[in-house]
Amino acid sequence: MQEIRARLQQWVGEINRCLEELLPDPDTPPAVIHQSMRYSVLAGGKRLRPILMLETAGLFVADVRPFYRAACAVELIHTYSLVHDDLPAMDDDDYRRGRLTNHKVFGEGMAVLTGDALLTMAFEQLARLPADFPGREERILEAISELAQAIGTRGMIGGQVLDLQAQGKDLQLPALRQIHQWKTGCLFQATVRFPAILLEVSEEEKAALTSYAYHFGIAFQIVDDILDVIGDEAKLGKRTGSDQRQRKATYPALVGLEEARRLAAAAVEQAVEALTIFGDRAWFLAGLAHFILEREH
Repeated sequence: MQEIRARLQQWVGEINRCLEELLPDPDTPPAVIHQSMRYSVLAGGKRLRPILMLETAGLFVADVRPFYRAACAVELIHTYSLVHDDLPAMDDDDYRRGRLTNHKVFGEGMAVLTGDALLTMAFEQLARLPADFPGREERILEAISELAQAIGTRGMIGGQVLDLQAQGKDLQLPALRQIHQWKTGCLFQATVRFPAILLEVSEEEKAALTSYAYHFGIAFQIVDDILDVIGDEAKLGKRTGSDQRQRKATYPALVGLEEARRLAAAAVEQAVEALTIFGDRAWFLAGLAHFILEREH
């Protein structure tokens, strides 16, 4: 696991440098929106989604640098979702990654615009991919289309809608799983499928990556639910217990902590099993799945 952590740290540094270069200068008018964008994007974070994209690409090509732009775009999308999630109309959180949430610093209106700007910038960067992958325009369009669907009303946004509607209601496990699959899992799946589509890998390989990301997303969300109950606020960088305060449906609330842990571990094993087709090449992706079971934030 030490090797996994070391490689994660290297990737985080590389991705942060890339994001720093892509984001508008904080003094460029209108300065406040650019400062707000940088505040949230550069606030830290695990950078799991861009790392997953780059490591997936690395299964098939030696040089993954052409994927940096797409990987950063996925992180911009993820950050936009966090900025909006934290708003009073959504999860109403005061802290994110150990700092005040965006709307607490820049105001609610600017936070809404910041999320909008990050999402728009993500697709601006994706539109520039033909320069990174000349001759692959059709595959680029296919990959971007799938990513857009993954964060739309049959993906991340749809999951957020279901999550809001479920507050205070008694759900069964299949309904909860659907919320988490759409809200969290769809973006993970699109992230690993993006390079697979662009590089035109076999259908068998794409299916394996899809299965990996599906189970990875389930495990990630279950652990997220667990940490909201028993996590260390100092390490999480935000208050715990928000799910309970908002009467949200979670795995610990539905099946208890021990069963939630068992389900997370089972999902990780299924994720790792899906990678068998790639042999030792996928050691990091497999290790990353195990890592999320041990994460503390």
